[in-house]
Amino acid sequence: MTGSFGTHLRRTREQSGMSLGALATKINYSKSYLSKIENDLKPPTPDIARRCDAVFGTAGLLSSLVGQSEAEPGAESRDDGFEASPELPLAGRAAHPAAIDESVLEGLRAAFDQFRHLGTISTPGAVLGPVVAQLHVLRAAAHGQPEPVRRQVLLLASRAAEYVGWMSQEAGDEAAALWWTHRAVAIAEEAEDRHFAGYALVRQAEIAMYRQDPLTTIDLAMQAQAVRSAGTRIRGLAARCEAQGRALVGDADGYHRALERATNLLAERDPVVAGTPHLGSASVADEIALSHGWSLYDLGRQAEAAEVLDAHVTGIAAGARRARARFGARRVLAHAGSGEIEHALALAPAVLEDARYVDSATIRTDLRELAKVFARWHGHPGVRELRLELATLLRLKPRYTP
Repeated sequence: MTGSFGTHLRRTREQSGMSLGALATKINYSKSYLSKIENDLKPPTPDIARRCDAVFGTAGLLSSLVGQSEAEPGAESRDDGFEASPELPLAGRAAHPAAIDESVLEGLRAAFDQFRHLGTISTPGAVLGPVVAQLHVLRAAAHGQPEPVRRQVLLLASRAAEYVGWMSQEAGDEAAALWWTHRAVAIAEEAEDRHFAGYALVRQAEIAMYRQDPLTTIDLAMQAQAVRSAGTRIRGLAARCEAQGRALVGDADGYHRALERATNLLAERDPVVAGTPHLGSASVADEIALSHGWSLYDLGRQAEAAEVLDAHVTGIAAGARRARARFGARRVLAHAGSGEIEHALALAPAVLEDARYVDSATIRTDLRELAKVFARWHGHPGVRELRLELATLLRLKPRYTP
């Protein structure tokens, strides 16, 4: 995200339809002081950023724009427009950092795993706020810790930032998704995790793919594979993304070569730090097979896509709603595209039910395509009913409230 804190605050406030005076009342700061912040005449404080995040439901995005130099104790004062209000202590402001041992680290990892599990069954807004908060705690807790604890905490923080980027994409905010991904890379480098460097390119490639921009997808994915320090898993994810991009342009030969490369790379064991969360999706057992079924549809081979997806979508865990909705929508598309309209109609309700719970911007891309495909059978009673459900679901806006 580019631009100052003041610029983002003003844009967010205006988009919400809230006046400066109303915001001042809500967060208990003076209107004149907020005006100076919006016009970059005064630096923001962490307290103001947190309060604004709470008012606008921006899940820590405004707080992330406040630099460390602005977070020094004593930055907030009555002279700068602060009005008396109780404040909770911030993690990391204590004179001596709390000691962290393996049991504490295990608890922090378990908390992150719980957030990731919640993200598989609920909306991005349900996890964005809590994970951003945990990320801030981890960043503050890492300072002053001895090695290797410091590095392990930072590695967990980098994965938390990567997850925030992914959930931001699911919420429909590409700019935030890229910003958080780059921040994840920076934190990983601070922890001397050099192989993470190519991951930002993979995420950019994935975002381009969902934007239906195959040439950019292929270019970024190939750049990521050229980063030798990235490690086999990241390069494998990049090769898989390249394959999906090549399927979008109808390059069947290039698709199969890239998919074979992805299969070989993802089959290798990447050396990882013990306890570091898995990169990418952890809710599907055979990501290559599901990606293959997904891409066969883009290659125009709908019947083959339906066969592959039938074999593997049913193996996705019942609790993994996001994955079931994503690949399930592509499965319905494959059956509808191959003319099996009755079977597609039978599969669709479960997909729409999962999609309602996870409220994903990327899944809505396929749901919009599904609405177009079903339009060919607009006279079918079942299709009319399903198209009405699709129209209702696609009018729902992403929910950002934590």
